[in-house]
Amino acid sequence: MKKFTDLGLAGAILRAVSAEGYIDPTPIQAKVIPAMIQGQDIIGIAQTGTGKTASFVLPLLQKISMKRQRTAPKTCGALILTPTRELAIQIAENIQAYGQFMEHTAAVVVGGTKPGPQIKALAQGTDIVIATPGRLEDHISTGAIRLDETTTIVLDEADQMLDLGFMPAIRRIIAKLPKKRQAVLMSATMPKQIRTLAQDFLRNPSEIAVTTVSKPIDRIEQTVLRVPQSDKRRKLIEILNETDTAQTIVFTRTKHGANKVVQHLEKAGLSAAAIHGNKSQNQRERALASFRTGTIKTLVATDIAARGIDVDGVSHVINFDLPNVAEVYVHRIGRTARAGKSGTAISLCDDGELALLRDVEKLIGRSFDIAGEVAGSAQPARTSKTEKQQKKAHNHPRRGRSRPGKTVAGGRKRQPAAIRAEASETGLSRMLGNIHRSQMARAASTAA
Repeated sequence: MKKFTDLGLAGAILRAVSAEGYIDPTPIQAKVIPAMIQGQDIIGIAQTGTGKTASFVLPLLQKISMKRQRTAPKTCGALILTPTRELAIQIAENIQAYGQFMEHTAAVVVGGTKPGPQIKALAQGTDIVIATPGRLEDHISTGAIRLDETTTIVLDEADQMLDLGFMPAIRRIIAKLPKKRQAVLMSATMPKQIRTLAQDFLRNPSEIAVTTVSKPIDRIEQTVLRVPQSDKRRKLIEILNETDTAQTIVFTRTKHGANKVVQHLEKAGLSAAAIHGNKSQNQRERALASFRTGTIKTLVATDIAARGIDVDGVSHVINFDLPNVAEVYVHRIGRTARAGKSGTAISLCDDGELALLRDVEKLIGRSFDIAGEVAGSAQPARTSKTEKQQKKAHNHPRRGRSRPGKTVAGGRKRQPAAIRAEASETGLSRMLGNIHRSQMARAASTAA
């Protein structure tokens, strides 16, 4: 088995990895890191919780450690594109952690906060920019940043950016890069549109897959309960009360639905908070902080807001509503069973969602035995894939148990104490305070 010391990383980076408590790279890290250091274009296929972030962050820092010239004003050496603000912040925190013993600069460019501090950070030239496509295009249009000297681009969670409609913006951004550059595409699934994008802008890429494409990891115990829509809230409370859960993420299809579920849970005496696009960045951060510390046990989220949520010890994911896009199911349940731990995913499916369930079954290559009763009938529910054949319904979902645990390198959510307040009224800017100018050379202690 390879060690981090076998991957060609600089001493300062190895020191930081060791300070974070990691010795052995995950499979995706062991393959991607050397390939990136060698300058190859890469398609990386791996699910959340496998250490994808460190797999591209460490090679980027390695390149910075070898650099002899300062980055020119209003340019960046490397660009990381992400679908959400939360994921951008998570990546920036990993950069800060793994670069704590070397000089580097990083800037987070996302919506939901004032552009002024971002423009100031970009003005001096930045080693790494972590951005969401919309805000980055805003800064490009005003001349706050140009990409003609960017030597590496990373698309993280590429399939989710496709789902959110970012592909036109991504193509416009890529068109502004120099022809000679390194490109890395990371994704949990590989739909045809992402494959086409990779063919268009990657050159002879090495395809590195550490899990079966579009299939959840085996450590997640998956159960489907057939529940009428009108009875879902009661069933959710029953599951949370009767199942051995540590921390649970509940997914709803809409923002309004998330709010309603939280209200219902609170009336039942269960601690919960919602996170979705209508919440301010400050509200989202407070909810996440409470969830991480265990002040609240249940986080109710929509798909877009959940991107970048990386919380230690999520034992259960509950699909209150099945997603409209089958690939999203894989993303959702990947919030549990991280870093070698086990986890449980429970989906509440009403009669109107059976077609969506069949899409999920087709994607992941398995059919579910559905526990529960058909709405308005005492007859046992049938397997959704072969509804001609009745099967015995289970009285209860199988109950998986999982204890909170430390996630893999690059897959953990951190709260560095070194991040100080910046001139902005939002919680996002407070988090970003020190990230955009992180000068960590000769640091004597690890990040908080």
